[in-house]
Amino acid sequence: MRAARFHGPGDIRIDDVPEPQAGPGQVQVAVDWCGICGTDLHEYLEGPIFIPPKGSPHPITGAEVPVVMGHEFAGVVSAVGAGVTGVREGDRVAVEPYWVCGECAACVAGRYNVCRKLGFVGLAGDQGGFAEKCVVDERWVHPLGDLPTDIGALVEPLAVGHHAVRLSGLREGGTAAVFGTGPIGLVTIAALRAAGAGTVVAVEPAAARKAKAAQAGAHHVLDPTTTAVPDAIRDLTGGAGVDIAFECAGVDAVLAAAIGSVRPGGTVVNVAIWGHVPQVAMNDLVLSEVTVVGSLAYCGDHPDTIALLRDGKVDAEQFITGRIGLESLVDGGFRELIDNKEENVKILVSPKEIAS
Repeated sequence: MRAARFHGPGDIRIDDVPEPQAGPGQVQVAVDWCGICGTDLHEYLEGPIFIPPKGSPHPITGAEVPVVMGHEFAGVVSAVGAGVTGVREGDRVAVEPYWVCGECAACVAGRYNVCRKLGFVGLAGDQGGFAEKCVVDERWVHPLGDLPTDIGALVEPLAVGHHAVRLSGLREGGTAAVFGTGPIGLVTIAALRAAGAGTVVAVEPAAARKAKAAQAGAHHVLDPTTTAVPDAIRDLTGGAGVDIAFECAGVDAVLAAAIGSVRPGGTVVNVAIWGHVPQVAMNDLVLSEVTVVGSLAYCGDHPDTIALLRDGKVDAEQFITGRIGLESLVDGGFRELIDNKEENVKILVSPKEIAS
């Protein structure tokens, strides 16, 4: 079967690999659609980062470069192994793309998303969504019901936003600001609206992304290049500041603005993965007793995210800005997102033939 594999920075190839078979307790998924994530772009440009390099195999999968990529995917169950009871052939499913050890303190506590040996399907092994078929343990497949699989491919990034909002402790009617409206910022806005936030402020300098933030549900959109953001947010919240701020950019100045925009005793949720060690003015935290929370991916969020989509509380179609075949992954996907990032949110990739 065909699969897109990472061989090194700038070197992703469509290889012919053996079709994976479902063993006991496992499910084989025929992939319909897989979204391209910012993490995939970082691997393409600068990797291996999360991908295990040659000579350093992943502790769970034992895999190293080359690995199959793609972790935001959905498809149809094409085979089930012995003992699988939760899904059957023909079911539409979204995949929660994890490998976890099940033994460390985090896993035992139920926080498997911070497993000490954590690996992602599509980054840490020979399974991934940029392939015709993928095999995962039954626990990681989530039935979509009548939802189409292109919307199913958006469950994974939406679950990131859902998880961040859930960790934030936002109360219905509460106020929030989202700093950075790339794909993760946009899904966080959507998750906030679905959770009943009373006021959502987006902070973004790029014109195209500002328009997308409003479409995703932001009540106010501020441009940090022309506005003193913390002052403007206090003006919008009766002088208090927002209850929660979400840092989705991974930029020092943005983090500082987020800290300065929350009310006394407020919370800043860091959703971004940082490419450097940030500088933080700790006294700004201390003097307002601000809580900083780290949010990583998702943990038990997929079923609730699927329910939001089924109930129409989140419009996921708005985030799809392109559909391509696997053969166009690099030029029509990765390069398009790198060169025109402001105009795109999610480009979906299909390993199947796409009708012209």
